[in-house]
Amino acid sequence: MQTDERIRRARPDDVPAIVDLVHALAEYERAPLECRLTAGQLQTALFGTAPAVFCHVAETGGEVVGCAIWFLNFSTWRGVHGIYLEDLFIHPTQRGSGLGKALLTALAQECVRNNYERLEWSVLDWNTPAIDFYKSLAAHPQNEWTTYRLTDKPLTELGS
Repeated sequence: MQTDERIRRARPDDVPAIVDLVHALAEYERAPLECRLTAGQLQTALFGTAPAVFCHVAETGGEVVGCAIWFLNFSTWRGVHGIYLEDLFIHPTQRGSGLGKALLTALAQECVRNNYERLEWSVLDWNTPAIDFYKSLAAHPQNEWTTYRLTDKPLTELGS
């Protein structure tokens, strides 16, 4: 497996840059007020005593310009873990440089190395540049599935 030297696992000192990228992604996805991620939260999630979230970063010239934040999921049908890609974001000035593909390649390598059988993610229906990019990698949309979400008051009410 050939690795791209611009891609590596995130380190604790990358957290502020990753948080900035996540906020930039929220802005791009037209939901900046919904993003409340702090450096402290991400530090704990990635590097706390029991990390359940992982991250690869794309770096050029010593600067973090992209990230792939992911966690393990589990397929009961296949009986093995997979990776769910929560966020993939490349700074707009670096798009088209191959960093997005390099980050997805690193996650695919993670899957192969660990015998994970899926690499999955979601994309907004209107984000045609991302959809076209994913299709160019032979990724297939799962159109027969609809994502549901509970947050805020409905989640609290159900959980109380």
